[in-house]
Amino acid sequence: MSNAIQPEGDASRLPDTGQSPRIGYWHLWTDEHGVSHQTRCELDRFDLKGIGNAAPQWNNSQATTGATVVFTVLPAGWVGEWHENPAPQWILPMSGRWWVQSMDGTRVEMGPGELSLGEDQGSVSDSAQRKGHRSGTIGNEPAILATIQLHVDAIHQPGHFR
Repeated sequence: MSNAIQPEGDASRLPDTGQSPRIGYWHLWTDEHGVSHQTRCELDRFDLKGIGNAAPQWNNSQATTGATVVFTVLPAGWVGEWHENPAPQWILPMSGRWWVQSMDGTRVEMGPGELSLGEDQGSVSDSAQRKGHRSGTIGNEPAILATIQLHVDAIHQPGHFR
């Protein structure tokens, strides 16, 4: 199994150069063999424009879909054994820290300011009975997550959200 991967820096930091920002995220996805993986990707299609009378800001508008917002509190010491995300969903840690391990052994640790896209639907159990991913909390405090479950079919390709 791979060692834990911890992203460097604040994923939402904007450049001071006037160049379009890039926001990193971890994409949990399933390949054509049903094995889940995690790939570091970026949102990189930003436009600089104002909203209403506000000064210009960087905006990355995603495709319009129906969505369900779910706030989750994972208790300290919580482990969710092998399972798939209920739908393609953006996951935003609000407080505490948590980890996600994909079937390929990659374990990613995240906290506030980091972003994940859970899209491991269609994974297939392997000989070790792993399917989808495992996840759990880190440390002695709960992890509070905001999830935005998209009402779309999974696309089995990393980084298709840009």
